[in-house]
Amino acid sequence: MISFSPLWKTMKEKKATTYTLRREEKISSSTIKRLKNNESVSTNTIDTLCQILKCGICDIMEIIPDEAGQGDA
Repeated sequence: MISFSPLWKTMKEKKATTYTLRREEKISSSTIKRLKNNESVSTNTIDTLCQILKCGICDIMEIIPDEAGQGDA
């Protein structure tokens, strides 16, 4: 599963808000909702967030292994 919890930490550190993302960079409110719910977003969105926050992908998202996937290799 992909988690966007690093995004919220990065935004807090950079003093950015969801309003800032919507107003200045035109990230839609529906995209912000998808991020909050750890739903899929486009790579363009990830790229835009990295540019806005001047950070890397690992500052935006992380992969959390599925419990069922453990032991399969």
